[in-house]
Amino acid sequence: MWQTELVARSLNSKGIATEIVSMETKGDKILDREIAKIGSKGVFTEELEQQLASGATDIAVHSAKDMQSILPRGFELIAFTKREKSHDVLVSFDQTISVEEAGSKIRIGTSSVRRVALLKHYYPHLEPVPMRGNLQTRIQKLKQGDCDALMLAYAGVKRMEYDTLIVHAFSERRFIPPVGQGCIAIEAAEGLADEKKQMIRTCLNNSESEICLTAERSYLRTLEGGCSIPAFGHAVLKDATVSLSAGLANLDGSWILSKTISGPVNDAVLIGEELGNYILENSGREVLVAIKSAQ
Repeated sequence: MWQTELVARSLNSKGIATEIVSMETKGDKILDREIAKIGSKGVFTEELEQQLASGATDIAVHSAKDMQSILPRGFELIAFTKREKSHDVLVSFDQTISVEEAGSKIRIGTSSVRRVALLKHYYPHLEPVPMRGNLQTRIQKLKQGDCDALMLAYAGVKRMEYDTLIVHAFSERRFIPPVGQGCIAIEAAEGLADEKKQMIRTCLNNSESEICLTAERSYLRTLEGGCSIPAFGHAVLKDATVSLSAGLANLDGSWILSKTISGPVNDAVLIGEELGNYILENSGREVLVAIKSAQ
């Protein structure tokens, strides 16, 4: 809702009247299972897309990291907002927590297979604990002692004003974020009037975000992946060059492969495809088969 209200305010500031239609998705309602066990595609988007298809709503506001790499037929992403910082953080009520103390047993709440794999690889002494729900729900579980700290996206922590609880920030170079983290994506039905689409793009779209997300999503699309596999990808733009760092881990973090490829912004799609094919051709294809069979 924070994201939706931000989008509504931006549209309103340009004289575009808005009405917010709130609803819960399958991913919001089913909290006792991992996302991969619910269904890897559309767990946070399917119900919203039904509203778009029916014409009940014009646009849907999503966290870009929740979007499938391949949208269902008849839908498109028409804008990406300016991106917040994309890194992961730990939040806790115990400010003395240190992930570097190998002798300490710290329980880290997270629902992300990527975060679990990276934690097991870089910090095997830490104990990942399954943790689903919105940020407020997870903070409450942290208060109850269900875990010692939560591993979350900095963007969400900052937006909900919990940044005073941050005890550790993970480097983007080591803990590469998931595709789209920190950015808001605007989805519409392809049948939405072109005039309305252009009006929304003019108001909301950030060209730097769009280029970076184009490369990242091209990478994930090449892997045919979604939020239920431990894939990661983060692009940055400097002058007219886009640099994409991306990779894949297996579920227990014992195998990780990543690479960085740079090129002109006009080649953002090709850069993502090249990096995706590199991962697939260097044991990534076999790792993905093993991940999907395990889930």
